[in-house]
Amino acid sequence: MRPSNAVVYCAIDSLVSVQGKDLTGFAGFLESLAEAEIPCVWATSRTRIQIDVSIRKFGHGHPFVAEGGCGAYIPEDYFHLKPTRTMRFGRFTCIPVATPLPVASEALQEIAEETGISVVALSALSPRELSQNVGLAQKEAELFRQRDFDELFFFAGASDADVQIFTETVGKHKAALRPGETFWSLSIGADMRKCIRELSNLFERSMRARPFNVALGTPELAGDLFPACDRAILLKDRPGVEHAVSGSEKRPALELDLFSVDAWQQALEAIQSRRF
Repeated sequence: MRPSNAVVYCAIDSLVSVQGKDLTGFAGFLESLAEAEIPCVWATSRTRIQIDVSIRKFGHGHPFVAEGGCGAYIPEDYFHLKPTRTMRFGRFTCIPVATPLPVASEALQEIAEETGISVVALSALSPRELSQNVGLAQKEAELFRQRDFDELFFFAGASDADVQIFTETVGKHKAALRPGETFWSLSIGADMRKCIRELSNLFERSMRARPFNVALGTPELAGDLFPACDRAILLKDRPGVEHAVSGSEKRPALELDLFSVDAWQQALEAIQSRRF
């Protein structure tokens, strides 16, 4: 039987905690993909250092996209043919899509001064302040600011109008702004679609066939990921609630209840049969 040319791009932030604890069924789903020889590329807003615990726990040996589309990280010797433009971060080869730090940190400071809007970068916090703001022990909290590309920050007393002005100014600086529940991210050039496109080119050369890219994730993480893939599986974490996924309208999506007993089996069958 000819090996599958499917590649799964999985948004993991809602599925695996920072400490590496996964939702019931996810580990088995990863094992099933491995048995079927279907690569699973993780997509995360976290850094390569933050997800290292999960990489080791699950034995993840495939590429991953980190810092919200700032770069695609590839394990050593994963592809026979090498990318043309790479950087080395730790034990990974990285295809940089965004500009590495400290450019984002400098841009954040410039935009704050230009707008007169007060922001606090995580890199400027003391270890104690950082721990209090992220709600983790100091050792774990420190991983939040050991980043390769983007700068995390929060607004200090800004109004909605201030945030709007700041957002518009970021666009003029050709930077990428990504809101989060607690922290915002600013980078110079982050682009999830470009990361997936770069990896797709490598998979195509390796498979000698165009990969069939399947996105998988919960609604809050689907906006950038789903439009970049051929098909999508939306894991609904609030059954009965209608979810509008920005930019994904043109991508047929299968909706599954994340907490359903057979959700992961249904996802696997859809990927293998291409029935969405």
